[in-house]
Formats: sequence, C-alpha cells, structure tokens
Amino acid sequence: MLDWFTSLPVVVQALLAGMMTWGLTALGAALVFVFTTIEKRVMNMMLGFAAGVMIAASFWSLLAPAIEFTEQDGGIAWIPAAIGFLAGGFFVRLLDFVTPHLHLSAPLETAEGPSTGLKKTTLLFLAITLHNIPEGLAIGVAFGAAALNMDGATVAGALTLALGIGIQNMPEGAALSIPLRGEGMSRRRAFHYGQLSAIVEPIAAMVGAAAVFFVQPLLPYALSFAAGAMIFVVVELIPESQAENGSDLATLGLMVGFTVMMILDVALG
Repeated sequence: MLDWFTSLPVVVQALLAGMMTWGLTALGAALVFVFTTIEKRVMNMMLGFAAGVMIAASFWSLLAPAIEFTEQDGGIAWIPAAIGFLAGGFFVRLLDFVTPHLHLSAPLETAEGPSTGLKKTTLLFLAITLHNIPEGLAIGVAFGAAALNMDGATVAGALTLALGIGIQNMPEGAALSIPLRGEGMSRRRAFHYGQLSAIVEPIAAMVGAAAVFFVQPLLPYALSFAAGAMIFVVVELIPESQAENGSDLATLGLMVGFTVMMILDVALG
C-alpha cells in the first residue's frame, strides 16, 4: 500500500493527505447531527488536545528535521530554523490582520481584522479556516522533504504528520459546527460550514509540496515556517481552551494531545 502511495507524484501525495485531514474535519463536524451543544469544559479539553497535537507536530515533524538537515548540510543549524519560524508566525499574523474573523466563544464586538458587516457565523468560519492554512502547508512541506530524500524525512513520517493533524481537526470541526447550530443554523448547514473550513488544507498542502520540491535550498526554512505558523495558531487556541471553567481539563487535554502526536511521530515516522 505504501509502495503504491510513494509512486505517486509528491503533489498528489500531499493532496491525498490533505483530503484525509479534510475528511476527519468533516467527521468531527458531523457530531452536530448527534449533539446540539457540548459542555464548555469538554469543548475546552478538545481544544487543548488540538493544541497539544500541533505543538508536538511543530517540533518532531518540522523544526527538528529542519535543524538536522541544516547541520548535515554544513550550515549554521539555528539560522534557517529561527528565520523560518518567525516568518511563519508573522505570516499568520498578516492573515489575521487582513481577514475579518471571530474566535470561538468570543462576542461579536471582539471580531478581529478589517471592520465588516459579516455575520457571526461567517466570522467564526473564517477564523477556523485561517487556522487550517498553516496545517495544510505543514503537510505539503513534509511530503516535499520526503520526496527530496532529506535525512530524517520519510513518506511515512509525512503521513503520520497528516494523521496527527487530522486527529486534531476532528474537535475543531465539532468546535465550529456545534456552536453554529447553537446560533440557530440548521444541522445540515452547520455541518456544511464545519467541514468546509478545512477545504483549504488539501490546497495548501499541494502549494507547500510544490514550493519545496522546486526550490530545494528553501527546505529547512519552509519546514520552520510551517512550524512557526502552527505555533502562532496554538498560542491563540490555548486561551480559548482556558476560558471560563474546565481549564485543568484543557491542560490535561493538551498534554494528552502532545503525547499522542509524539508517539505517532516516533513510532511511525
């Protein structure tokens, strides 16, 4: 099975992996057909879990390989890692600045980005969609690194990264669709918005794979860029998970998410 997959062009590999994460987002969003609401502390724990997965993936699957690659190439290991990491964070901040959006559990008047008359449901959708762009880029960059035979980068490792991101996408899908249902939207429309928020992941995955495959010297910068973008998103997720009650559960969820992703990366990557 893996041999068949590795024979595909790298952009197609990234696309299929992105489609998998999209599908898992849809699976999480489908919880809206079962639940009308989710207890706040359970939602906090789910968001904490997602943050933990992203933290672990940022280091084990992205930053560490970037540093190792630079060292083996004879360069100064921390330079690409530092530059790429900061660039990734500033990139997401730029997206936040130019795109109107609203974080989960936040009142409408706290919407960020340009002033707009968009509905709360649309602003929530845009916030989750923004979070999914760096995840898609990370997947694509990982497959590009494997295609270039970068030391420490394998197709199995890239698939593991995609699986980890897909797992953390499930609670994000539910975190969007169920509140939309609570806002009065029909179950079908709430599910549609929930799963649609991840459509950017396969697109971003193809972009990331193509970019590093054709511009090999940028590979360690690209890996670190994806890590920085994901960590920026994590820093936004953690306060949301600690809101109101259930902060201890959110913290435990983060630790469990980190552990799950670490195990997947070390055991399967």
